[in-house]
Amino acid sequence: MLALLGFSMIAVFMYLIISKRMSAMVALVAIPILFALLGGFGQGIGEMMLEGIKQVAPTGVMLMFAILYFGIMIDAGLFDPLVAKILTIVKGDPLKIVIGTAILAMIVALDGDGTTTYMITVSAMLPLYKRIGMNPLILTCVAMLSFGVMNMTPWGGPTARAVAALQLDVADVFTPLIPVMAAGILWILFTAFILGKKERKRLGVAKIQYSKEEMLAVSELAATSTVEDYKRPKMLWVNLTLTVALIACLVTSVLPLSTLFMIAFVIALMINYPNLEDQKTRISHHAGNVLAVVGLVFASGIFTGILSGTEMVDAMANSLVAVIPESFGSGFAVITAVTSIPFTYFMANDPYYFGVLPILAETAAAYGVDPVEIARASILGQPVHAMSPLMASAYLLVGMAGVEFGDHQKFIIKWALGSCFVMILAAIVLGVITF
Repeated sequence: MLALLGFSMIAVFMYLIISKRMSAMVALVAIPILFALLGGFGQGIGEMMLEGIKQVAPTGVMLMFAILYFGIMIDAGLFDPLVAKILTIVKGDPLKIVIGTAILAMIVALDGDGTTTYMITVSAMLPLYKRIGMNPLILTCVAMLSFGVMNMTPWGGPTARAVAALQLDVADVFTPLIPVMAAGILWILFTAFILGKKERKRLGVAKIQYSKEEMLAVSELAATSTVEDYKRPKMLWVNLTLTVALIACLVTSVLPLSTLFMIAFVIALMINYPNLEDQKTRISHHAGNVLAVVGLVFASGIFTGILSGTEMVDAMANSLVAVIPESFGSGFAVITAVTSIPFTYFMANDPYYFGVLPILAETAAAYGVDPVEIARASILGQPVHAMSPLMASAYLLVGMAGVEFGDHQKFIIKWALGSCFVMILAAIVLGVITF
């Protein structure tokens, strides 16, 4: 009954946000409370919600200051030369723009952080999409697919968790996955080609000759009369050095992510806008985006807190494992890969890799399947995990691009599933997992 309650809650939640009968923030709070009450958990519901909020608090703080930091960098004009360079390459061709989006997102995603990936990609590419009149859902789709595949690197999170949970060697798990990731990258480029081709057919190739001034005037506010008031072209190299240093610190984990972004934001604000009134103006300019994203993050904390506190997530995992027939035991790695898609969509990485994966590995061992194969298989659902309503960075992406979360889900789902199944097929063909 507990598993049924959990699956019903997820189904109702997804239906309401995709059908736009309820906003994501409201649904993340109201639906789990309703189902917790239906399940008889009313007495401890407050503690569950608070625990969930505590778990996402560092993420909420990080996102708040990350949005402010990159907002300051955008205002100061750090990404203007990059956008200008892209403009000279892609001109007004939607196909080239979408492929360029995929390549840029995959390069940036090498740092393993979805927040950084989405911020830089959207900041650089959204002005082009708006100028040409392209569908911003293509931007969010391609950026998320790129992150979903590149997040499989050992420093991205899922691989490290799988290795730690099963006490394996990183090289044994990740090295065979490199050609599988290559297959995933090819799928992303194929997706970008298809979507770009459709946009080219719809819009045509814009015959635009960009002047030097036009290349610099690519942000939303660049056309306004106050552009000179907040652009800081003389600080370009200082801002670039600061951003590179920040990314290096993020990768090496010198400090917690939230504190790194707080420190970087304060430095960026002081060196670019030393005047107090300018600082207030820049912060208030990005306040709306901060509120929308961080509000969703804390709302998702209530969702995950109730899901975990009621033990619905454990019941859901055990029920799925229980329905696997014994005759399928020899192909348990493939079963793990396929089930990782819904598992990692419905729950965060930590409960899946530290809670569910050991159960799967132990079950697989009874059928003679090596735990290292189970670890590799468990990572192949990451493109769908990236679009999970429990992923804070997903709200950042749709918020920056100005699209509805439900619209984004409907648009990306088939491409994300395609990415997962292409990698699963490649893993089987290459012998990375056995069937």
